[in-house]
Amino acid sequence: MHVSDLLGIKGNSVVSVSPEDDVRTLLAVLADHHIGAVVVSAGDGLVDGIVSERDIVRALASYDVSILSEPVSAIMTSEVQTCTPDTDLEELSRVMTTGRFRHVPVLADGRLVGIVSIGDVVKSRITELEVERDSLSSYITKAAT
Repeated sequence: MHVSDLLGIKGNSVVSVSPEDDVRTLLAVLADHHIGAVVVSAGDGLVDGIVSERDIVRALASYDVSILSEPVSAIMTSEVQTCTPDTDLEELSRVMTTGRFRHVPVLADGRLVGIVSIGDVVKSRITELEVERDSLSSYITKAAT
């Protein structure tokens, strides 16, 4: 299975914030959408960065609550690991696990077309395993009759 298959199921909407938005606005976006990370983009379809709940916690620990009025660009990760719609989900799972990050923007021709979380990848894998189990059970049942 590839990222494009997963996006076909979950959709390709992406929540983003501007690099100039303050961290307080970022918190509201995360809370309003019930998500753990957002893409940072100036709105041109390019990815300027990504910021997660972990980034916010680290910033609060380092700078205190004054960070809330700073721009998102002050705490975002600028070197973003991305993938393409053709990326294999097993490979993406390995990359995410090794890199210890849970959200990967999906780019096609350098433009943002979606985002995949580790939860999306795990859910997809569980579905694959359930289908495989059901197929094997059906095969065994038919073979026994």
